[in-house]
Amino acid sequence: MGSNDLLVSEEQSLLKSVEQMSKEGDEPPSAYHVVEGLNGFGSNKDSSTQTPIPIIDVSLLSSEDELRKLRSALSSAGLFQAIGHGMSVSYLDKMREVVKQFFALPVEEKNKCARAVNDHEGYGCDTIVSEKQVLDWSYRMYLQVSPEEIRKLSVWPQNPPEFGEVLVEYAKKVKSIVDDLLRSMARSLDLEEGSFLDQFGEKSTLATRINFYPPCSRPDLVLGCKPHTDGSGITVLLQDKEVEGLQVQIDDKWVNVPTIPDALFINIGDQMQIISNGVFKSPMHRVVTNTEKLRMSLVVFNVPDAENEIGPVEGLINETRPRLYRNIKDYLMINYSCYQEGKIPLETIKVAHNSA
Repeated sequence: MGSNDLLVSEEQSLLKSVEQMSKEGDEPPSAYHVVEGLNGFGSNKDSSTQTPIPIIDVSLLSSEDELRKLRSALSSAGLFQAIGHGMSVSYLDKMREVVKQFFALPVEEKNKCARAVNDHEGYGCDTIVSEKQVLDWSYRMYLQVSPEEIRKLSVWPQNPPEFGEVLVEYAKKVKSIVDDLLRSMARSLDLEEGSFLDQFGEKSTLATRINFYPPCSRPDLVLGCKPHTDGSGITVLLQDKEVEGLQVQIDDKWVNVPTIPDALFINIGDQMQIISNGVFKSPMHRVVTNTEKLRMSLVVFNVPDAENEIGPVEGLINETRPRLYRNIKDYLMINYSCYQEGKIPLETIKVAHNSA
């Protein structure tokens, strides 16, 4: 095959969805291949299962012992598995089942919820915005849930019929957990309980992203989701009950996150790292692919009001820890553009300090 034929083949492959390529067993085109050394991209062989992921019982955060565990987890790795959150395994299984029912629909039915060009909301795969971009081996549904007035109901699934009601109910439960968590996080640093909530504002947003990662013929070359930190304040993830794939970077090693059926995986986002002046860490993470099993996940992002200016809390700025970040509005836009090009968004808003 000549070079022109290869280019034509590559262009034709990019016109196919990830779902279609997976079903037909296609070789992933080079646009999906990870780039060694780019923002943590590289071989999956450096993953490890030896580092334990902290487990926090969020129903016990009134106790000093659990509060110390929370501070330790968030100031070191920036993440933990949450138990004691009040949602039963059967309820979480219901959530998993509803989203699986949507993704099991025929493509024509799912495409009724397809996102528009240059829009984030709705159903689809990666939008190509840069020649440097590495594409994710996934298809997803992204929806704004709260406040209610920002919902774009034209892209919300009508099938299964209970999808919207179930998703809104779940998001409300997650918001309650996050609000309590933010109060506990402030107490763990000897701050006023509302210090972090105040920066999120009365109109902090809840957005959901439902991810499906189909089997991939080249898991050695392709990632379901490339390495990144979240642009949120707090991220809450409901994992697939049976198929693992999420990895987090701890001490420069990729660590597998085990599935715990009744747990929610919670991680700090960039905006919380900014607000905490770098005390709490926004962890790098990625999703690996496999050749046999489809994996799903349901993510809820709690994001400070875009109209609010966020910045390091005054109580966390001192001589030994000077201000690390400048104040900023609508950080999500910076995060999105950097993510597509494999850049680290927090680096763009750091405050320079003289080392002399």
